[in-house]
Amino acid sequence: MSLDNLMNNLNRLKLLGLRATLEERLQQAQEQQLSYREFFNLLIQDELQQRDIRSLAKRLASAQFEEEKTLEALQIDLYPKNIQKMIRELACGHYLNAHQHILIMGQTGTGKSHLAQGLGHQACLQGKKVLFIRANVLFRTLQASRADQTWDKQFKRFLQPDLLICDDFGLKSLTATQAEDLYELIAERHLKGSMVVTSNRNIEGWLELFPDPVMANAALDRLSHQAYHLVLEGIESYRRKTRPKIQ
Repeated sequence: MSLDNLMNNLNRLKLLGLRATLEERLQQAQEQQLSYREFFNLLIQDELQQRDIRSLAKRLASAQFEEEKTLEALQIDLYPKNIQKMIRELACGHYLNAHQHILIMGQTGTGKSHLAQGLGHQACLQGKKVLFIRANVLFRTLQASRADQTWDKQFKRFLQPDLLICDDFGLKSLTATQAEDLYELIAERHLKGSMVVTSNRNIEGWLELFPDPVMANAALDRLSHQAYHLVLEGIESYRRKTRPKIQ
C-alpha cells in the first residue's frame, strides 16, 4: 500500500493525530530500530494526545467564558493566606467529584470573575464540562424561553454541565418568576453537579433578594450547605492592582 493510500485510510478512520506524525515516526523507527510494539505505541500516544487537545478546545469553547482567565494568571499573593490556601485546594478539583459548590463574594474589582473563570478553566483541563453565564443573562434566557415554549430545553442546558458558573448574582432583587427558576435550578443540581456563584453581596444579603422568604431559605440552604465560602474582603481592589502601569 502506498503512503498516499495509507494517509487516505487514516483520514477515513479520523485518526488525524496519527496521520500528522506518521512520517516522522516512520523515520524515527528506522533510525532507532524500534520494535513493532514500540512503534505502534508511539502512534497511539500521538493520536491520544491530539484527541485530548481537540477535546479540551471543545470544552473551552462550550464553556463560553467571557475572557481567557486562568488560575496561573491570577495574582494569588494579593489575597490573604487563608484565601490562597482555599484556592489551591479548589484547583485540585475534588469539589467537582463531590458535587460541592463555591460561593465567591466581595466588592467590585476584587477578582471574583477572574477566580470563577479560572476555576472553570481548571475544570475543563480536568475533563469536566463547564458553562459560564452572567446571572442577568441566565434569567433573561429563561424568561424569553417561556414566550417561545422552549423553557424545558433551556433549563436542561443549565443542568447538563458538571460545573455551572453564575457570575454577578444579586445585582438587583428577583421577580417571583426568577426566584422560582433559581430555586428549581439549585434544587435540580443539588448533589448532582457543582455551581460557582459570584456576588457583590455576602450570602446573608441574598435572602432579601427573594420575594418569598420560605423559598429563599430553601434555595440558599441547599446551595450553601455543600459550598466553600470565599469572602474577598479587606483587600485593595484586585482590578486596580493588576491594571497596566503607565510609563
